[in-house]
Amino acid sequence: MDSCEVLIVGGGPAGSACAWALRNRGCDVVVMDKATFPRDKVCAGWITPAVLAELSIDPREYAQGRVLQPITGFLTGTIGGSTVLTEYGRIVSYGLRRCEFDHFLLQRCGARLRLGEAFHAARQESGEWIVNDAVRAKWLVGAGGHFCPVARQFSETALPHDDPAPVILAQEVEFEMTGAQQAACDVSGTHPELYFCRDLKGYGWVFRKGNVLNIGLGREHESRLSEHVAAFCDFLHARGRIRFALPTRFHGHAYRLRTQVPCVSASNVLLIGDAAGLASSHSGEGIRPAIESGLLAASALIESSDPATVVTQYAARLQARLGMERAETLSHWLPSAARIWLGQMLLRNHWFTRHVVLDRWFLDTKQSALSL
Repeated sequence: MDSCEVLIVGGGPAGSACAWALRNRGCDVVVMDKATFPRDKVCAGWITPAVLAELSIDPREYAQGRVLQPITGFLTGTIGGSTVLTEYGRIVSYGLRRCEFDHFLLQRCGARLRLGEAFHAARQESGEWIVNDAVRAKWLVGAGGHFCPVARQFSETALPHDDPAPVILAQEVEFEMTGAQQAACDVSGTHPELYFCRDLKGYGWVFRKGNVLNIGLGREHESRLSEHVAAFCDFLHARGRIRFALPTRFHGHAYRLRTQVPCVSASNVLLIGDAAGLASSHSGEGIRPAIESGLLAASALIESSDPATVVTQYAARLQARLGMERAETLSHWLPSAARIWLGQMLLRNHWFTRHVVLDRWFLDTKQSALSL
């Protein structure tokens, strides 16, 4: 039977970041994932420079042979309404491909990998976890995303039907454009486009990363998501942003907005990333919270051998760093009766767009890179 100090279930950014930080301090770590890497991951795919700093990644090194699209501004507005162009004059974010980014992080984390192996069950024996009757570990870290099997087995808050936290459902497509398609695409790589739905319960996006295009839309608790996605694509065609037929198959995914510190019902178990429901309540962005939660979990595991202390420290640091607050999307922030009219007015305002929508909600510019 294989044995380790920490078994991380999920090889995405949260799990890889946690494994990387633990391995840097000499911990014996195994990462288990049902997928083999590189693998496709449904995600708009953008990170701020703070994420690269937190992981000690040189952007020039990463960009060798991989997509890393500098972003220096945004085009924002409402679907069917007017738009606002915001220029920063410097790099404020990067577009990337998750198939490349996740593979890169997993390869550099230094952990032993058990890929193509799904988590089935865990039981405790002599104070340790036995997973799949194949791996023995003192600590079990759930990093398997919204449908993480560890969270499903042990979390007190991850019940899919009873969970009070807002769930965002999204559909998107990412593909490499042909030369003709690139010529028929007016979306700029340096300026991603964000369009809020008229009822402000979600937004669509168009990101160009060199010859790669990503289009998607996400909404809260939406049963007619496909209709909204189709209408958004029609809008992009009508505006002349994209002048070619899009792939008909969009891929779906889901995630919870953060509202509380994740709690588990078993000892020696931690949840990180989307398994803990940590996506930004403002923008739905999940890569940075995932990575930071992985780093915070690692620091708590490194600093103490007492399970109660580890859980307490992790929860406190997660609360302090991410601020587990009631979800605050634009539709929550505005009075319901006036939100459409007032929201469209605000989204036409350059100051509000830059300092609230972009700086605060999407870029989180006031939060410096996490340093442990």
